[in-house]
Amino acid sequence: MTGNGTGDTEALREEIRRTRVELGETMELLAAKADVKSRLKDSAGQAKERMREQAALTLARVRGQAAQKAGVVRGQAMQKVGVVRGQAGAVRGQAVQKAGVVRGQAGAVRGQAVQKAGVVRGQAAQRAGEVRGQAAEKARLARGQAYEKGAVVRRNPMPWAAVAAGALATVVVLLIVQGRRR
Repeated sequence: MTGNGTGDTEALREEIRRTRVELGETMELLAAKADVKSRLKDSAGQAKERMREQAALTLARVRGQAAQKAGVVRGQAMQKVGVVRGQAGAVRGQAVQKAGVVRGQAGAVRGQAVQKAGVVRGQAAQRAGEVRGQAAEKARLARGQAYEKGAVVRRNPMPWAAVAAGALATVVVLLIVQGRRR
């Protein structure tokens, strides 16, 4: 009879030890789930990092597009200037051959070339300004979205009901453990 009593006691102690280990693991899981503030902080950090990455990608893309468009406009302007210079050179050749009257005409053509070059430069500057404005607006929008996301995270209160439920579960578990010890 003593052999059975000792074996039962040891089995009971082993079961109590296993129950305590399981209870400890359960409490750790409950504590992790109840730590809403930390989870929200991690979520906000991840959202902030995603916004930064998105803003950086948008900025890089916009800069690339601006550089590409500026290159295209610069190329077109250079092409038009080349055409105008070619025309001016042809007119100069005729002016040398024809003399006085043709010199007046060459001056008029030069004036038109300068005017066209001025118009092209003005258009290129205007387009570059538009592209810069678009880039600034996209950056402003990205900053605004990041600020709004941060404000949403700051405004959401911590769910006190979840914290109270976790505290109640902890008290119940402690009472059960103390009750088994007696």
